[in-house]
Amino acid sequence: MSNGKKGVIGILTGGGDVPGLNPAIRAVTIRALREGYQVIGFRRGWGGLVDVIREKDADNSNNFQVLTEEIVNRAGRTGGTFLHSSRTNPAKVKKESVPEHLREQYNQEKNDLTPEVLKNLDFLGVDYMIPIGGDDTLSYGVRLYQEGFKVVAIPKTMDNDVPGTDYCIGFSTCVTRTISLVNNLRTIAGSHERFLVLEVFGRYAGFTAMLPTMAGAANRCVIPEFKFNIEHLTELMVKDRNANPSRYSVLLISEGAMYEGGEMVFKDRSTDAYGHAKLGGIGDLVSEQIKEHSAKFNKGKSIDVINQKLGYMVRGGDPDAIDSIVPMAFGNLALDLVLGGIHGRLVVLKNGRYDNMPLDILTSTKKLVDVNRFYETERYRPKYENFEMKPLFIMTSEV
Repeated sequence: MSNGKKGVIGILTGGGDVPGLNPAIRAVTIRALREGYQVIGFRRGWGGLVDVIREKDADNSNNFQVLTEEIVNRAGRTGGTFLHSSRTNPAKVKKESVPEHLREQYNQEKNDLTPEVLKNLDFLGVDYMIPIGGDDTLSYGVRLYQEGFKVVAIPKTMDNDVPGTDYCIGFSTCVTRTISLVNNLRTIAGSHERFLVLEVFGRYAGFTAMLPTMAGAANRCVIPEFKFNIEHLTELMVKDRNANPSRYSVLLISEGAMYEGGEMVFKDRSTDAYGHAKLGGIGDLVSEQIKEHSAKFNKGKSIDVINQKLGYMVRGGDPDAIDSIVPMAFGNLALDLVLGGIHGRLVVLKNGRYDNMPLDILTSTKKLVDVNRFYETERYRPKYENFEMKPLFIMTSEV
């Protein structure tokens, strides 16, 4: 498929969509084309690569497309991903999800289709893969690299929890949207003198609750890294409300937050391709219980709650400035590595500087809020101290 080009680069986006993916695809594609490479965009994350039919005249238009400057320029300023996305894990494909043309060979309850992925890459003449995703999507990139394929990865997730990098595409827009939405809802909370409880994304890491709170969007936040006591939380919320002339207080709660002695709250028992059960409901439970407990700290009168799950509202729409600039830089960093014949790397932002790290950092460590350094465990809010020489977004895990 290379048509005399220097080589072929494959690119895909996996996991949840965020603003900034299309600018990253654009950056990779334009630089690659100008350096003499062809670029293939795989649809639906690793799913498009799994579904390829290795026949000369097969219609694979639903699985990949050859990218041009016209295509990526049109999408490059917009949110989401025009290549679409999925949570496909080629190493663990459920029996019912195995492509029809492979079902005779792969008929277990879970199937490792990595041999087919490698054959598909060879069939298409792909020399390098540049996956853009979070730790789940990129962990399969590590697997491909371990199998001997050339991989350069770009970190993306609004949770900002990919190890090795201070910043992941999507995080800034998420924080910006969260602050804006909270400020919109303040007028309602103030008008009715209520608690405002807002559930935000964050399965294992609380960055998306911590940063907006640090920026003044909320009075308190509860995060997955520290289990909270509902009575103490309620007492703090009542105190905040009574100290506010408009008689309301605001709580941000990560979807993965847990009660003392409790576990994560799941929406149902189904799991995705990476084994994660769908979270959902902690905001609802906390809202009910702080109303129930509030009378104890409010002279016997319970306080009503406005409860909102911000969810997809913080990941929709166009990217902000940072999520337009960083993807451009990450894309070009990835091409610098390809042009240098370097692979097995993750492009990163570290201490305000663009760099790259070994790819296996994705599977060798976790990136979480350092509770001792950044979180007031008695006050359920960020610490405001020791900012000197901290990175732009302050809270990172050192590796």
